[in-house]
Formats: sequence, C-alpha cells, structure tokens
Amino acid sequence: MKALINGKILLKDGIWEDKGLLIDEKIRGICDKKDLYKENAEEIIDVKGCYISPGFIDIHIHGSGGSDTMDGTVEALKMISNTILVNGTTGFLPTTMTMDMPVIHKALEAVKKATTMEWSGAKILGVHMEGPFINKKFKGAQREDYIIKPNYEFIKDYVDIIKIITMAPEIEGSRAFIESVKKRSNAVLSIGHSNATYEEAMEAIEAGISHSTHLFNAMTPLQHRNPGVVGAVFNSNITCELIADKIHVHPELFKFILKVKGQDRLALITDAMRAGCMKEGMYELGGQPVLVKEGKAQLEDGSLAGSILTLNQAVKNFVEITKAPLYEVINLVSLNPARIIGIEGEKGSIEVGKDADIIVFDENIEMKMVFVEGCRRLGDK
Repeated sequence: MKALINGKILLKDGIWEDKGLLIDEKIRGICDKKDLYKENAEEIIDVKGCYISPGFIDIHIHGSGGSDTMDGTVEALKMISNTILVNGTTGFLPTTMTMDMPVIHKALEAVKKATTMEWSGAKILGVHMEGPFINKKFKGAQREDYIIKPNYEFIKDYVDIIKIITMAPEIEGSRAFIESVKKRSNAVLSIGHSNATYEEAMEAIEAGISHSTHLFNAMTPLQHRNPGVVGAVFNSNITCELIADKIHVHPELFKFILKVKGQDRLALITDAMRAGCMKEGMYELGGQPVLVKEGKAQLEDGSLAGSILTLNQAVKNFVEITKAPLYEVINLVSLNPARIIGIEGEKGSIEVGKDADIIVFDENIEMKMVFVEGCRRLGDK
C-alpha cells in the first residue's frame, strides 16, 4: 500500500489538508499524518504541497498525439492513451465519427480488442459513437456523404462497449432507434449535430435522450421565439458537455451554463482530434484535411474540426472564467463524466473502495504524478 502525504486532497465537496491518502489498486482510506505508522504503508510519497485529485475522465475525444480513433488500430488507441495521460486523463471514451459503417465497425473492433489488453496509459472505458445518425444541416466537421438513418442493427454487436451515442432525434427512424437502445443496452443517448426544434428536442428527451453533445456547437441555437436544442437542454434535467477552450463557446457563457445547469449536470470534454499535443500544421479528421493554427483546428471552409484542448487546460480555463472553487471544477472532469456513463461506483472521486485513479498536480494544473488503478504511470518512482 502507498501513502500520499503533504498534499491538498480534492474531495467532491471540499479540500482536506494534513492528511494521508492510502491506496493500492483501490482507495483504502484517508488518515491523519500522525496515524500513518498504523497503516503499514510500504511506500510514503511526499507530494510537496501539490493537489491530490481524482483522475480526469474524457467522455468525448477523437484523438491525440498524431493518432485518431478512426485509424481503427490498437496502436492508435495506445498512442492516444499514452499522450492524454500526461495531462491527467486516466480514463476516456475513444470517439468515432461519421464515416462508412465498415470503417466505424473497424474502429469499434479495435476498441473492443484494446479493452482486453494491459495498458501503460489512460484506461479505455468504452466508446462514444458520434454519428453517423446525425442531421446534414448541422454536420459540423462530419462527412455528409456518410450520414445515414439510425438503425439498431448497425450497433447491436457493440452495445457492450458503446457508452454514448450522439444522434439527431428529428431524423427518420430515430424514435424506433431510441426505443431499441433503451430496451437492449445501457448506452447513453445524446442529442447533437441536430436541427431539432425545441418541441422535437423535448419530445426526444421524454423518449430517452439524457445527454447533449458539445453544448451550443452543431445544434439549433437559443432564440427567443425558437428556443431550439439549446433551449431544451437548459429547460430540462439532461446533462451536457462543454468544450471549454474559449474558442468553441464564448468564455463568458461558462458562467451562464454553470448557473443554469448546475455543477452536477455539466462535463468538460476536449473533443480533441489527432493534432492534440502536437505542433501546428496540416492534419486529417474523418478523411478531411484540417489546418491547426493559433490554437484552432479548422476545415478548409473554416468550420471548427474538433479541438487541440487538453482537460487540464479546460480546468484552468473554467476556473479562470467562473472563479468556481477548484474542487467543484474538478468534479466536471471526474465525478460528472463517471456519473454520465454509469461508473460512479468505481471511478470519478476520492472515496474509499473506488479505483485508485489519482493524479497529483501543481498550482498550474501541470501533472507531477499519475496513478491508474494504483499503478504509477507518471512521475519519479
């Protein structure tokens, strides 16, 4: 058993100091420093005043480190996993996008295989399937020629790994698809890339949509006579994602979103593509060329094509703009994502019995140590 000492422990409802955090593959306890000798810790780790936090969980990320989920290989997933670990992400959902179904199935097969393997990086927690069941009008950086009507037959062999499905509930076949998914799987249905009216969106929420993909982006906007998808998200209890890079959404809206949705129904995501943690230049997303310059990833027509955001930077941005307490913002990248995908009992907060996915970072939210299920993956041993 390890004991992390001399740190500020970020719990879901506050910060504890002058305590020791006891971990092996699980979180075993928090004790006073003076009582450490009773706990038989084999290794005492002095974090020297840094924060001790639950690991970050990214429930919407396409790629990083030059690799993408749609590459359809275990090697690509391993590269993404190792790259995002460095910035504090200990668990993630590799995210597919709108391409030919055989290509999507190849990506899903790679994820299924990867989940059975040992990793040195962030753990794969399932898949976020973004498209191809979306609306052409709000396709964003997705390929229009591969958009199709929703059909449960396309996903039935992968319901064991699919955690989130982004869809446009107004398109033909959606109601039957929602009913099939709700009946036969535990996947979270998310409204996104949608041209739904407010009324259509609310009907879909009543039918089983419980989440919304990258709020404000690729959906009907909030207008005073046409509230749209955004209005439905705000006027319901569904959870939502936010790309907090200060590019996809105006930063002053961070406060508004937090005020309206509350801290329990918001998750920060990266929506990062393969250029994440890479230098500027030309890249590819879903078979389309993407220029990464001055912090933006854009298609040739100027459309945003995902991001190059990291979750530690998202936390920094959100704290800077909202002035919310750090422990509350950490919930947006740990506890809330875990709740959304149904693994709150295992991950997402520092509580006895949960997996020891623990990160240690400084005042600038730069990682000093990362533990995945108690195994140190980053930091001097």
